[in-house]
Amino acid sequence: MILGITAEQEELRAAVRRFLADRAPISAVRTLMDTSDGLDPAVWRQAGAQLGLQGIAIPEEYGGAGFSFAEQAIVLEELGAALYGGPYLASAVLAATALLASGDEAARMAYLPSIASGELIGTLAFTEEDGSWDIDATRMTAVADGHGWRLDGRKSFVLDGHTAGLILAIARTGDGLSLFAVPADATGLTRTALPTLDQTRKLARLEFASVPATLVGAVGAGSAVLARVLDVAAIAQAAEQLGGAQRALDMAVEYAKVRHQFGRPIGSFQAIKHRCADLLLEVESLRSAVQYAAAAVAENSDEIPVVAALVKAYASDVYFHVAAENIQIHGGIGFTWEHDAHLYFKRAKASELFLGDASYHREHLATRIGL
Repeated sequence: MILGITAEQEELRAAVRRFLADRAPISAVRTLMDTSDGLDPAVWRQAGAQLGLQGIAIPEEYGGAGFSFAEQAIVLEELGAALYGGPYLASAVLAATALLASGDEAARMAYLPSIASGELIGTLAFTEEDGSWDIDATRMTAVADGHGWRLDGRKSFVLDGHTAGLILAIARTGDGLSLFAVPADATGLTRTALPTLDQTRKLARLEFASVPATLVGAVGAGSAVLARVLDVAAIAQAAEQLGGAQRALDMAVEYAKVRHQFGRPIGSFQAIKHRCADLLLEVESLRSAVQYAAAAVAENSDEIPVVAALVKAYASDVYFHVAAENIQIHGGIGFTWEHDAHLYFKRAKASELFLGDASYHREHLATRIGL
């Protein structure tokens, strides 16, 4: 397995960081928090047309750049550091991975080129009202209707579900779970934005009332597709969490250098100094774990189910701890709305819960290694 960062990947990181600093700074993030979709269409189009970020891990035959997940993890890390609220995780990771894992060549050709260019925003709808991330918790039903299918039920906590143009929904058929494609304007589909702790990231509830849908892949193959998507998504989110944790640590260290008490920078006091050193150790450990997990996906390793559970659990703990300590090191100002520390804290908590918290993934890890 190839580990480490190449010179080309560092150039990619620098380019994405410059783009986000110029086109999606934290001031723009705050502005978009108050909008219904949280998206600046011009920035999204530029990310696809000029940088090719949405299609970076999509094969060239489907209109993508043909790079590996290792490169996409770098993009995700920078997006997490910038608190980017656009539908990248939903479209370029969840939807694209589901289509690639489905084995449905017609669906890949129909949707992936538009997803890669950013013209089409896709998402995956599988979590339901109970909030369970378990594959077998799906209750939404699909019934064959002539040459097509009809979906009935509800999906909740769907990432960018109220603005996506393509909904890939998991539903239960007589032969097990299956994956279906539903256009945003489908008859009988109702989409409602949900209130969220992390205002930079949008979630929705989708209600399906005999909604016409197109089968993607084989009937009954949805469990295998979803298992693959959730493992890749867990690693993708861990990469985002790494970026956020690193930025929160940078904020804490910078403040410790400039904030003075008793005539000295607070970073010179042993308590603060040791705190920052411990946080650095956690973040660098997470970096190693994310790089290994990303390499596992890039090489389609058999270790993916194990490392996905491990890295998501650790990333959730680290990001939340670093974001909380960042507020503490800032003191009173860290608790104010005007300071950005609370935005990272809220993203850390929301990311911890999305796709399952640390305890959930530790249980998965124990099961997968036979404990």
